[in-house]
Parts: sequence; C-alpha cells; structure tokens
Amino acid sequence: MMRMHTLYHRLTLFSFSSPLSLLPLAPPLHLTLRRRTTANFSSMSTSRLRHIAPLAAISTEDGTGGASNGSVSSSSTADASNDYEVLGVGYRVPPPEIRDIVDAPPVPALSFSPFRDKIIFLKRRSLPPLTELARPEEKLAGLRIDGHCNSRSRMSFYTGLGIHQILPDGTFGPEVEIHGLPEGAKINFVTWSPDARHLSFSIRVNEEDNNTSKLSVWIADVETGKARPLFQSPDVYLNAVFDNYVWVDNSTLLVCTIPSTRGPPPKKPLVPGGPKIQSNEQRNIIQVRTFQDLLKDEYDEDLFDYYATSQLVLASLDGTTKDFGPPAIYTSLDPSPDEKYIMIDSMHRPYSFTVPCGRFPKKVELWTADGKFVRELCDLPLAEDIPITSNSVRKGMRSINWRADKPSTLYWVETQDGGDAKVEVSPRDIIYSQPAEPLEGEQPVILHKLDLRYGGISWCDDSLALVYESWYKTRRVKTWVVSPGSEDVPPRILFDRSSEDVYSDPGSPMSRRTQAGTYIIAKIKKEGDDGRYVLLNGSGATPEGNVPFLDLFDINTGNKERIWESDKEKYFETVVALMSDQEEGDLQLDRLKILTSKESKTENTQYNFVSWPDKKIVQVTNFPHPYPQLASLQKEMIRYQRKDGVQLTATLYLPPGYNPSTDGPLPCLVWSYPGEFKSKDAASQVRGSPNEFAGIGSTSALLWLAKRFAILSGPTIPIIGEGEQEANDSYVEQLVASAEAAVEEVIRRGVAHPKKIAVGGHSYGAFMTANLLAHAPHLFSCGIARSGAYNRTLTPFGFQNEDRTLWEATNTYVEMSPFMSANKIKKPILLIHGEEDNNSGTLTMQSDRFFTALKGHGALCRLVILPYESHGYSARESIMHVLWETGRWLHKYCVSNTADAGEDQDIGTVKENISKGVTDAESKVVAASGGGSKEACDLEHEQSHSLPRSSL
Repeated sequence: MMRMHTLYHRLTLFSFSSPLSLLPLAPPLHLTLRRRTTANFSSMSTSRLRHIAPLAAISTEDGTGGASNGSVSSSSTADASNDYEVLGVGYRVPPPEIRDIVDAPPVPALSFSPFRDKIIFLKRRSLPPLTELARPEEKLAGLRIDGHCNSRSRMSFYTGLGIHQILPDGTFGPEVEIHGLPEGAKINFVTWSPDARHLSFSIRVNEEDNNTSKLSVWIADVETGKARPLFQSPDVYLNAVFDNYVWVDNSTLLVCTIPSTRGPPPKKPLVPGGPKIQSNEQRNIIQVRTFQDLLKDEYDEDLFDYYATSQLVLASLDGTTKDFGPPAIYTSLDPSPDEKYIMIDSMHRPYSFTVPCGRFPKKVELWTADGKFVRELCDLPLAEDIPITSNSVRKGMRSINWRADKPSTLYWVETQDGGDAKVEVSPRDIIYSQPAEPLEGEQPVILHKLDLRYGGISWCDDSLALVYESWYKTRRVKTWVVSPGSEDVPPRILFDRSSEDVYSDPGSPMSRRTQAGTYIIAKIKKEGDDGRYVLLNGSGATPEGNVPFLDLFDINTGNKERIWESDKEKYFETVVALMSDQEEGDLQLDRLKILTSKESKTENTQYNFVSWPDKKIVQVTNFPHPYPQLASLQKEMIRYQRKDGVQLTATLYLPPGYNPSTDGPLPCLVWSYPGEFKSKDAASQVRGSPNEFAGIGSTSALLWLAKRFAILSGPTIPIIGEGEQEANDSYVEQLVASAEAAVEEVIRRGVAHPKKIAVGGHSYGAFMTANLLAHAPHLFSCGIARSGAYNRTLTPFGFQNEDRTLWEATNTYVEMSPFMSANKIKKPILLIHGEEDNNSGTLTMQSDRFFTALKGHGALCRLVILPYESHGYSARESIMHVLWETGRWLHKYCVSNTADAGEDQDIGTVKENISKGVTDAESKVVAASGGGSKEACDLEHEQSHSLPRSSL
C-alpha cells in the first residue's frame, strides 16, 4: 500500500567504474568498421515525467539542477551540429535543437502532507556531471556503495524544499522555503512526521571531504521552514546502505547510524591467504541468473560488513538519544500502527559468492518502541537454491507485515511447495495472522489458503479485506473477499481474470489514510443507501485507448456506478489520490475530493482537485511546457495487422507543421521493446491513450522529431506462446512478422521513406534491433542498439521471461542470439553500452564480443563504451555524446542512405519484398502463427540498465 504521507527518497543506482579517487574524464572510445574492409581501429584519444512523488518508499530520485549541469568543456568537446565526420575529439554534443530539449530545467516533484493541507515542492537540478559518476564505489553483494557517503552510489538529490499551505478554495498560500541549510546542501530521504509538523531529511555537502560528504539527518519546522540537525553531536552520520530512518512517533525517529566505534575500512591483503574456492560436494542444484557485483572473497565479506553495519539510535526532537539494540546489518525498520512495536529486519553471515544480498540469511525481530527485545519471528537461512521458474519463492515466512487496520497485528505467508513453482500442491501458499505478543500457547491463525502465488492484501476492517493471488504461466489473477474477523464467513472470489486482458480490468480499490498513518480500503457512504461501497480506480483500457475511470462498487452485489471518467476527446486524465480522508469512518460520497492529473497530446501534465457533489475542478499546478519548440508535434495511435491476424498498435509521431501531401515521406526511426503474451486476443488489445502527453526523456527517440524524423514509438512486438507452447520457440518469426507489419503501415501512410527507416532499442530492445538486422535486413537502413545482450549462452539459467535453461532449450537460446547470426548482419549497426552495466544479463562484455563477431565478418559497425555509466545513462556528458552518436548514425546511414543502388522503392515494391520475405540472410522461416513464409529473425533483450561508457 502506498503510504501517502511518507517520502522516502531512496537512491538512484548509477554505477561507477573502479574505486579510485576522482579520475579525469575519459572520453568515449570508438571502433568503427566499414563493411568488407579490414578492421580499422580508429580509436580516439582522450518518460514520461510524473511529478507526484509517491508518498511511500520511492526507489529512485531524479537528479535536480543548478549551475553545475555537467556541461562539457570546449577543450574536450566539439559541437557536432554541422559536422558528424569530425571524430576523435572526446565527448561530443548534438545539434542545438536536440541539446536545448535535454537541457530544459526539470519541474519539481510534489509531496502532500498527511492531512492534505500542505504540499512540498521538491526542487531538482538537470543532468548530473560525469564527475559525480566517477566517484569511487565498492561493488559488494549486488550493491554499489559510495564509501565516502556510506550510501548507495550515484545518489541524486534535491536542491531545495518549498512548502505551501493549501487554502480552502484549493489554491496555494505563499511559499515557506526550508532555510538554515549549509550552502550547497544535497537533500535526500524527505519524510513527513506523522503529525505533519516536521520534515526529516538527510543532507550532504562537500563530497571531497571524507566527513562532510557523509549524510547527516536534519529536521525542519513546517510552519517556519527553519531547519536544524537532529543530532547535537556533529559526528553522528546516517548509514543509508539499506534503510535509513523512520518516525516512531510525532517526536522520535529511529535512525541507522554509522557505529561511532568504527575504524578505517579493512585493507585488502597484498598477498592472498590462499586460493578462492567454491564447492558443491553436496550436489545441490543451484541455478541463478547472471547476477553482477557479487562478493568474491573474504575481503569483500569484511568490506560488506564494514559499510552495511549500523547502530540504531532513538533520537528525539529535544536532542536526547539512546542506542537501540546491538550493531547489525539492519535492512528494514517498520513501526506498528499503534507505535508500540518496531519490526526490524537484518541480515547476517554466512554470505554467498553466488547470489546477491537479498538472499543472504535474514532475521526478523520484534522490539518495543523504547528499545526492548520482544521476540524473534524468524531466522531464514541462505537462499541460494530458489528455482529460476517464475513464481518460485524463498522458503519459510515471507512478506511479514503489520495489518493496516489493527494496532499491532502481524500477518505473513508461508509456501507449501518448498518455494518451487514446478511442484504441484494445494494449497500453494497459506496466509497467517498473529498478535505482536501472543498469549502463551496461542498459535497463528490461518487467514486464507491459496492455490496460486500470494500477491498481497488490501486491508479495510474485520469485515473486509481483499487478497490477491496470481500465476505467471497462465497469467491468471484472482481477487478474494475475506472477512478477517469472522471465521464463519467463507472467502469468496471477487474477480478471476487474465492479467493480460486489460479490457476486463475492473480497477483497484482506492485507499484512505487512518489516524495511525496507515492506509486501508476507503469505504464510501452513499446517502440513503445501506450498501457497502468502495472506489475502484481503473485504467479503462478500450479498443480506442485508455479512458481512466472511478467506479462506486458495491462489494456485496458487484453492482457499480461510474462516478468519474476521463475526457475522451482531447485529454487524458487519471485519479492520483483521495484528498478527503482527514476524518475517521466511512467517507461521504457527496463530500468526496480527489487529486487528478490531466494532459493532452500537446499540453504537459497538470494536477487538479475535483470535489463532489458538483465535481468542481481547481487546477493545482501550472508547469510550463518543457519543450515549446515541439509543442505542436503530431501524435496518432495507429492500428494495423500482422500476417497471422494479430492486431498491432503503435504511436506515430510527426514533426510540427508536417504535411505528408506537400512534404513527402520522411526518414523514420522505429523504437520498440518486445513483449510476451499467452494469447493472440490479449496481444491485440490496445494499451495507452492517444491523448497522453509526449514525454521526452534525455535519450528518447522523440528527440529526433526536432530533426524532422517520423518516429514510430513502441510498436507492439508480441511474442505469443498459446497453451503449452513456449513463446520464445518462435521468437524470430514473430519478431520479423511484427516489424514487417509496422514498416508496411508507415510506408502505406506515406510518412516514411521506404529506404530511410532505422530501428533501435535499449536493453531487450537492443536485442530486438540486432535480430531484425540479421533476419529482416530488407526492412531497415540501419540500427542502434543500446545496452543489449546478444549471446544467450552467456545467460544460461534464463533471461527476460524465459525460465528454461540453456540445456533444456538449446535451440531456442542459439536461434534467438544475434551473436550466432553475426555473419548475416549487413546493415550498419551502432552499439552503445555503459562500461559499468550492472543489469542482470547485459554485461558490457555482451557488446564487446558482439562487436568482435561483427567486425570478424566485415560488418559496418561501431561500438561506443561510456565510462562510468551503468544500464541507464545518467551524466550529461554521456547523454550528449550518445545523442551525437545517434544523430551521426541516422544522418549517415538513414537520411543519406544510398546503400542499395537503384531507384527509390515504391510501396508496391516494398510490399512485394515483405510478402516474399526477401532478405540478405539466406534462410527463410515459417511464420509462428500461420503458413506464410518469413525471414528467420533472432531478437533478444536483456533488461535495460546500462548506457554509455567509452572503451574499445
């Protein structure tokens, strides 16, 4: 459940290179090979933005701006606006029309107070400089740790906080700026106190200094904006490797601090004490994905202990402090709703060199809020043996939480299949419940038994809770109505459907805040009606696109009434949160108040209050358009059909002012990412809205609208495995069929030049791109593949949604790998990868080896490795260079494409080539879902995480 009063701004995980002191900025290095030429080593020296910050644990933060925007010095950068051929001068920047969009200042994030009477504007900067990514980091147990800050590395931050009172008419009062902070303070982990009178947050200042770069906890008075340190001693620092701090009550926090007795970090022995040995003499079956940054030896174990160990401290606003428990690696702090207990998770040895820290031995304990040990709930052993099959889980107690509707009642789940999804058993999961301090001999109560895998609970009261279960292989999802306080009321099915069937999605129950600060299902009272109503907030998927809605749903009868719906003609609106839950008890329908977002194709997202009974609308924000130069871009959601009858969807973007009848066809960039489905019907459903605002990220394909490209964004590439069929067994065939349909459609519309269509993607989309160039070269002039995995044999224990091993599906692994078809790739391909990619499966080595295979067959290819970057690119220098490389590639091999001599192909010629399956590859394959011939097309993807790093 989203706790709308809390804003735990956790860390954005950017990866660093080697743990050295700040290094000089190394430019990206390039290898470019011309087709059928000798290897030419010309290495050169030297989404949409959602502004509401979920008031719960936020996994990432966007970097926020100021003067230090990572601008690249003129000594190492050349403006590539007019000269894409000048190479080898370090980092480059794209033309101004692209650069200006990327450098546009970001809008602030928003956070509402627990009582919905105040709002924080969290101010952000633009892209960070590469120097921030170049900071030393330790790669330990699947984490990347900044030793100077004692936090996750590459943590972004806020630059300022401004608080506004929300007036009765919905407008804002004057800003109260949080003041008293050190100059240049970098703000993280912003959290409201339960009574909304204070804010807590961390700050760090001078990252060159070993002490001031560490995080300290600060408190600010919401009314005055005055900020001060929480601890009177300046030598108490936050340990933010795992959890950081939590409000225990209105005036006390429990903080993870760096132990005051901790000395310097352990030193790596110059001479090892012996060989590195791993053994499986017990013949255990341990299959794991290609995890990265794992512990390697005893020194790594000691270093992990050093940085991850915290001393918990109870700190009051009056300055008093008290140590809480012994030092340990605390990973989670969770106070009970009545503030009497704290559930504390920790991890301990023995560690593993095979799996990341999330599978290390885990202990869960109960303590009183004043620091007295109550009892141990569980001590789970090392979990190296979780099967790779989807829906497999850890053995023992899991998902241990507090009931949101009770003062201090615990609930948890235990698997009955040993955690192995391949084991057939009924029930598969059992949900238990028990008081924090049970009476002697009091056993846990069975709340519910499930035959699928447990997926969560929405609590309301003793008469109502909703229990969710699902099974990935069948895509089945079920919602149960249970009465936790009435054993004589049997559970009943509320919804039983396919997760892929978005048209049948009834929506999710909306939650309201309790006085204890928890969130439960909001019960609605309708005047003159004794029905038991809840609010269902749904995406409203239809064949014409999403039309979000809010339904008043009778939980007893299943009857529903639509009380709010998004505009269908011009706008796309969604319900963000309830705003009328300040009082206990059922909410009155005629006094309902919600927060909605509203946007259109050309108008960026704004937020509004909507109040019943007359549904009065008050606009809350007035953010400026982030890129006015593209405000009049053209957007259309288009439908077309694959040869096997599957209906496909894509979003077609055209430049401002473009007219196909007078301007003719444009160069086109197709950017996509394949998806997996169990049925043709589900794959054919429309997802998204034609009225959504065109959010343009820093590496978005939509940037090329500024260079007069047509952009086919997100054309559906469904890989379907119906019944017992495995989708990936026909991956290439379905990939090519989907791409053929998309290309034929944009050519038929007259918006894309048949010889000037490029294809690109990130991560699994890069895998797709390489496969399309190998198996459907007749469709595209060139390709751009970022942070992909190209050789499936390097991920032998599964990838993406494939849970068969290499030895169980050898042919599939080989046929899907574009590495194995490197000899078939004749069209120009640009490979980009982050040097420090830590995404499972997409090791930087994937691009290195693929490039080697391509140049070994004389392919026209180029490899760009971005220093310090991970799976997703972060630094301004890196992003600007990626855009320059992309622009150069598109200009040279798409806009100026003369690869195939002869007259321009008309639509008839293209259709004929597609229908005949003419490609540069020799082999032909039969379409996955029909008898038509198709090109063998290997496509694959690894979850996108890394971007640019420069290396050969």
